[in-house]
Amino acid sequence: MEKEKKHYDRRFRRYVAKLVVEDGRRPADLERELGISYSSLMRWVKAYKDEQNETEKSRQDSLYTATEYKRQLEMSEKARRDLAEE
Repeated sequence: MEKEKKHYDRRFRRYVAKLVVEDGRRPADLERELGISYSSLMRWVKAYKDEQNETEKSRQDSLYTATEYKRQLEMSEKARRDLAEE
C-alpha cells in the first residue's frame, strides 16, 4: 500500500525551519514531534537559510558607503541648484 504524501504550506515549512535555525531546536526532535521526514526537514532548513542569505545580500547591495552617500547627496544638490538657476 502506497503511503499518502503530506503537503505542508510555505508558512509551516518556514516556521519549522526557523525553529531549527534561530531557536536551536534539534532536527531529530522535530522529526519525531511533528512526524516530518528528516530529509524534508533539512530541505526546508536549507531553503530557509538560502532565503535569509539572499535577503541579507540584497540588503547589503542596497546600502551606500559613506563616500557613495556623499556623492549622491552632492549630485542631488547640484541638480537642485541647476533647476533653480533656470
